Amino acid sequence: MRTPRFFTDQPLATGMEIALEPGVSRHIVAVLRLVPGSSVTLFNGAGGEYAATLSGGSPKQANILVGHFSDSDRQSPLTVHLGVALSKGDRFDWVVQKATELGVAQITPLITARTEVRLSAERQQKKCQHWRQVAISACEQSGRNRLPAIVPAVACQEWLSVAADVKLVLHPTSANSAPLSRSLIPVSVALLVGPEGGLTDDEVNAAQHLGFTPLRLGPRILRTETAPLAAISIVQAFWGDML
Repeated sequence: MRTPRFFTDQPLATGMEIALEPGVSRHIVAVLRLVPGSSVTLFNGAGGEYAATLSGGSPKQANILVGHFSDSDRQSPLTVHLGVALSKGDRFDWVVQKATELGVAQITPLITARTEVRLSAERQQKKCQHWRQVAISACEQSGRNRLPAIVPAVACQEWLSVAADVKLVLHPTSANSAPLSRSLIPVSVALLVGPEGGLTDDEVNAAQHLGFTPLRLGPRILRTETAPLAAISIVQAFWGDML
């Protein structure tokens, strides 16, 4: 059976005993019903992970004895910065979860001309906290030991100045799609993905003016939560660690 993995915001070091946060403690004791002596793995986003043992506690506070450190990082050599338009319902949650599993380094929610979601400052703060928890759960499941950065939403035009070796804008009707080459070895890629209604011509033109190349993902039109995941998989296969 696979050893369960848990994230903590606390500093970690071999030999120390810590009390985990209430949410994690409840999951360990009340949901998984682990008992003292059970093995777990801990990570705190700083890189690497620790073998650990449940030493006791309650659903409100699980006590953990931290064991040996492993520097296994599982971080992609390709730094992918995803700029993707906000979407309704749980679609953005889905993008955050799957992009984390696929190894994205940073996710920036974008406000585009056709973005229908509008968030107040307070609501946006809560959403960022929620998306961080979605990313944490995805890291626990996928084996990642570093969390992707998830920043507050910005205007699409503002994000276009992002720095990257390769900058791609998804454009389903482009006649001049970027030819990807395995001979090219970029360290970083920026992916721009529009909303359900697509980016406007002005937004695409602005992106191209700032160094973005159109990328067409085949003959079918993909939904806004599908397109970024397909694009991430492609660039990870070409330049990252998926193949």
